[in-house]
Amino acid sequence: MTRYRPRMPHDLDPPVAPTRPVQRDLHGVSWTDEYAWMSEPDSPELTAYLRAERAFYDSTTGHLADLSQQLFGEVEQRLLPTDESVSWRRGDLFYYTRTVAGSEYEQFLSSRDQGGQGRVLLDETELGQKAADGDGFVAIGQREVSPDGQLLAYSVDTSGDEVYTLRFRSLTAERDLTLDDDLSEIIPRSYYGGAWSANSAMFFYTIHDELYRPYQVWRHRIGTPAAEDVLVFTEDDARYELTVRATRSGAYILIETACRDTSETWLIPAAQPLAAPVVVEPRRKGVEYQVDQGGDHVYLVTNDGATEYRLMRAPATNPGRPQWTEVYPARAGERLLTCHVLADHLLLELRRDGFPLMRVVDLTTGAEREIHSDIPAGHLMLHPGSGYDAEIEYGAGRATIKVDSLVEPPRWYDIDLRTGERTLRKARMVPNYDPASYRTERRVAPAPDGTLVPVTLAWRSDTPLDGSAPCLMWGYGAYESCDDPEFDEALSSLLDRGVVYALTHPRGGGEMGRGWWLDGRLAAKANTFTDHIAVADWLAASSVDASSVDASSVDASSVDALSVDAALVDGSRIATRGLSAGGLLQGAVLSLRPDRWRVIVAEVPFVDVINTMLDPSIPLTINERDEWGDPRSAEEFAVLRAYSPYENVPVGVRRPAMLVTGAVHDPRVMVHEPAKWVARLRATASPVDGPLLLRAELGAGAHTGPSGRYAHYRYECEVYAFILDELGYAR
Repeated sequence: MTRYRPRMPHDLDPPVAPTRPVQRDLHGVSWTDEYAWMSEPDSPELTAYLRAERAFYDSTTGHLADLSQQLFGEVEQRLLPTDESVSWRRGDLFYYTRTVAGSEYEQFLSSRDQGGQGRVLLDETELGQKAADGDGFVAIGQREVSPDGQLLAYSVDTSGDEVYTLRFRSLTAERDLTLDDDLSEIIPRSYYGGAWSANSAMFFYTIHDELYRPYQVWRHRIGTPAAEDVLVFTEDDARYELTVRATRSGAYILIETACRDTSETWLIPAAQPLAAPVVVEPRRKGVEYQVDQGGDHVYLVTNDGATEYRLMRAPATNPGRPQWTEVYPARAGERLLTCHVLADHLLLELRRDGFPLMRVVDLTTGAEREIHSDIPAGHLMLHPGSGYDAEIEYGAGRATIKVDSLVEPPRWYDIDLRTGERTLRKARMVPNYDPASYRTERRVAPAPDGTLVPVTLAWRSDTPLDGSAPCLMWGYGAYESCDDPEFDEALSSLLDRGVVYALTHPRGGGEMGRGWWLDGRLAAKANTFTDHIAVADWLAASSVDASSVDASSVDASSVDALSVDAALVDGSRIATRGLSAGGLLQGAVLSLRPDRWRVIVAEVPFVDVINTMLDPSIPLTINERDEWGDPRSAEEFAVLRAYSPYENVPVGVRRPAMLVTGAVHDPRVMVHEPAKWVARLRATASPVDGPLLLRAELGAGAHTGPSGRYAHYRYECEVYAFILDELGYAR
């Protein structure tokens, strides 16, 4: 490894965005926003600026094309050209997905026999060809087979803006199906989530408003025009979003409305789809509950009276709170996430000590059995899907789980819910890859307030953890989302070049339970940023005095992990990366500690925090205030202003190399946010700063980047090439 190499020349100078200062005044504070004009999404001037930034990016990174292609070639050799998922059962059929050699997208199939020859029900490649002459973006929003197995409801987005066209396909022909099998009715605007009536004659779906908030549930009758669809439910409170789904048994359709910390559910009997929705329990601020149903009862996972949640039960015909009885109390050190109600068992999804696990409860005997990943620093989830989206038949006596880690490819097991017997269904084949060549481990690092912050490390076994290796960190830390360690075929290309990978789990996420989120949102948001920095400092620092740390929330082995005699990585070569709220994290840690990082990659970053939270015309703003705060409040304004990256651009110090991304079709983080931030960073840059690049996605592209398995990895390798180059990797 080398420190620096001379840069390859390029033809363009950095773009200079025009300034049009706008004075802002709030709570006695005045400030200037010189790039407020970028908030006009249809501005030709913004389009011109983004094109100039993309041209500058392409020119500046031209010398990385060979490295990027080399990385992609390695990843491509680890991908099976053709592969099939583990199947799942619905009624008399088994369903699975398949990738085909040379195709970006997958197929959805069914078969009569498990492992038998299937027929294609939906080919995403065909959808892309129809959308854009074979070069289109394709994202599937939902894929729901009707109870009688005769129809498929599916939705597709072909631009990345998360506006999904909903179609219905006849599954009666015993052959591979195509667009010709679609019914004539088309619903041009829909969102995630859907549910069939019991007789397969009606489909419930959600639509979003002009601010991309799902706020209405509609009912479509198969065989009728979309213009005749019936409005079933409207959520008028702009802080709340709607979802619609069926219970595991299929007996009820659930309309769920929720903000960040409050929820409410309405029931419609699936056999009576014209019935008016009935509320389970009216919303109460701060109280959340999620519903499933079995037999004559509904089961509710709720934080009512239990911060980390407990399980309650009530009669399905009278489900209000006075009828709630506790069937599974909160347990110390555990976060209860989800309860899948099956005919004979409850299947609980939990978290403990920062890791996911499951618990099976026999409804007859009350006997319990735990399911773990059983691999070091491993991840475990139901297959396919997760949470209430997981495909498990109500009468099933088995569940399929997927286990993997940062370095261990996925394995799928059938779990006998009665005995706990685990049967291997499939182990993913990864050509040109040997898991034994790599190591992974969960460690903890002390935050400034003494809290122990988990971090999952991965490295090649011959890379010494002696302070000499470069490091790439990834962080998120918001919405109680859990960044669990999962296998990625691209990661080993970094590890093979001597890079140590560190997946941080800062407060604001949900890895350590509901309390972990509560301690990293609103007024406590700064903990997310200082946790991420603390992990970097711990990785680069010498020994830590574990006796000074409050270790009440972790076991003794975790505390022992604090005791390192020397730095694990090279503190002068730490890169950090994150997306969306994780992009905000990157902006905040730049503001707080610009000296800590060699490289920062901020993808679609939420960085114009105050202006966005003040503007109710921006998608997601109103319901996001429960996560970040409302700057109309003087106290919350002060909190936001203290960390908003756009208001806290570091000056007078050398800044690291930076790659920032944005997408014009992104409905979650408007492209003007990264554009404004980069423009201000450019205007305040010094000659000693590292390179600053904005990779603007000007065509079809989603919040999380390009669609398609190869396009995704090409993008990843492009980012990896930038990181490796700035870390001093000598090809």
